[in-house]
Amino acid sequence: MSIPGLSEWLDTPAGRYLIEWEQARLDSVLADVFGYNAVQLGLPEYALLRANRMPYRFQCADRGAVAVLALDDALPFASASLDLVVLPHVLEFARRPHQVLREVERVLVPEGSVVIAGLNPFSLWGLRRLAARKTGAVPWRGQYLSAPRVRDWLTLLGFETPGAQFGCYAPATSTEKWLERWRFMDRAGPRWWPVCGAVYVMHGIKRVQGARLIMPNWREKRATAKRLSAVTQRDIHAGKARNSQ
Repeated sequence: MSIPGLSEWLDTPAGRYLIEWEQARLDSVLADVFGYNAVQLGLPEYALLRANRMPYRFQCADRGAVAVLALDDALPFASASLDLVVLPHVLEFARRPHQVLREVERVLVPEGSVVIAGLNPFSLWGLRRLAARKTGAVPWRGQYLSAPRVRDWLTLLGFETPGAQFGCYAPATSTEKWLERWRFMDRAGPRWWPVCGAVYVMHGIKRVQGARLIMPNWREKRATAKRLSAVTQRDIHAGKARNSQ
C-alpha cells in the first residue's frame, strides 16, 4: 500500500493537480457515508477521510506512522467489522488487486461502502503510461484498471456500483505553466469525452441478499369462500321449496 515514489510524485504539478481533484470528489462522496468505523488503505500522507463523520476513522498501510500496519491483501480486521474502506490508488499497484477487493468485501458490514480512486487507462495519462512504463517511474509503471473492469469485479463480489466520476482531462505536463494552459480541457472533457478523464472515483455498496417472505394469497381464499357461500345458499333455498310442496 505504501508505493515508493508516489508521495514524491504527488508533490509535482501533475501530482497536485490529481490529488486536489480526488480530494474534492472524496469529500463530496464520503460526507454522505455513515457508520462507526472507517479505514483508509494507503497514502497515509493525505487525510482523505477528513469529510467523513464516522466516530472512528484511521489509516492502514504496510509502513509509516499509521494506526494499523498490514498488507493490502491480508487485512487484520474481523469479518463484517468496518463500515467504510477507501482505496486511493491501491489496486493499480497491488500484487493481487482482486484479492484486495475480496478482503474489502470480507471486512465490510452489509450495506458497507468501498470508495476507490484509480488511474484510467483510457485517457491521455493512459497513453503517457504506454510511452513511459519501461522506465519504471511512478505513477506510469502501475497496472491501470479501467472503471468497467473494476465495476465488474465489484459486481461479482456482490457490490452495487451507482457509477463513477471522472476528472483531470488535461495531459500530465511537468510544469505548472503548461498545466494551466491545458486547463480548458477540464471544462470541455465532462461534455465531450466524459469517461476519458485521467482518474476516476467509484463508490461501491455491499449488498446482502435477504430471505423472501411469501405471504398467503388472501384474495383467492376470500373468493373461494364467497363461491362456496353462494352455492350453500342456493341449496338451502332449493330445500325450502321442496318442503313447501
